[in-house]
Amino acid sequence: MSISADQRKQVKGQGFLSNKDNVHFSARVVTGNGVLTARQLKNLSEAAEKYADGRISFTSRMTVEVPGIPFENIAAFQEHIAQEGMMTGGTGPKVRPVVACKGTVCIYGNVDTQELAAEIHRRFYEGYRQVILPHKFKISVGGCPNNCAKPELNDIGIVGQRVPQYDRALCKGCPKCPVIAACPMNACAMKEGIMEIVWEICNNCGLCIGKCHLNAIPEGEIGYKITLGGRWGKHTRIGSPIKDPACRFQPYAIFNREEALNIVEGTILLFKEKGLPGERLSTTIERLGIAVTEKMLISGDLLERKEEILNADQRAESGA
Repeated sequence: MSISADQRKQVKGQGFLSNKDNVHFSARVVTGNGVLTARQLKNLSEAAEKYADGRISFTSRMTVEVPGIPFENIAAFQEHIAQEGMMTGGTGPKVRPVVACKGTVCIYGNVDTQELAAEIHRRFYEGYRQVILPHKFKISVGGCPNNCAKPELNDIGIVGQRVPQYDRALCKGCPKCPVIAACPMNACAMKEGIMEIVWEICNNCGLCIGKCHLNAIPEGEIGYKITLGGRWGKHTRIGSPIKDPACRFQPYAIFNREEALNIVEGTILLFKEKGLPGERLSTTIERLGIAVTEKMLISGDLLERKEEILNADQRAESGA
């Protein structure tokens, strides 16, 4: 069967990538947060055996890939996985499937990463599915500063934070301070008989919380660190943490959940409006400057102009 370039382009937009033999395709099956049920896995196994070559692999972004699908089996494959609420996709210059680490169940997780990723998936992968961007747009959610899901190598990286709530008055300067022993960053030190936290070093991992026998650090405030413009591949860039000029301690801003989601949406809108065709967000940020980018995101102006930004292409096409 001869497959035209237009046919390949059409199915690629649906999440089917050409294999090396130019005959078969690999299906990208989207997971909202890297989690599938046993029933969904069983369904995928059946689909791989019936419509492909029986193999299943997993991508670096927590989606499922089923190779060896003949072109004529693509529609049947899609119908089969739809029985368990699954779909193919995750390609093109759009918001890509969201990555989440195991912070939901991991002992180091400061936040429920999979639940947050699921909301981001609903709002920005599904909700922005028809929005064409200058290039692909990747989002990763990490539960702690261990960064297992590489959030700083994504266009938007979200990292769960647990900021120590330190009551300095309760410290008695214990010779063997358990807080100092627990800190992996060496951000805690004894100074003049009192334990001090060097906030410029502290990464809010939360491992010191509850360690003090005198309850000097009983709790930690949950928040989110956000990095912008990370990427991997031929041209690498570590994401820039959004800074907070008003913050006396941390070298970066810490957002609550609602603020973090607004930053995600604002960044997508910024990329839509300011990005040039074919460039990644990292290039857009370098062209605009990180200070200008941060100001645009923090101001809330992009969210206020959401409909204007999203409808700009339609006005251009109509000659408005």
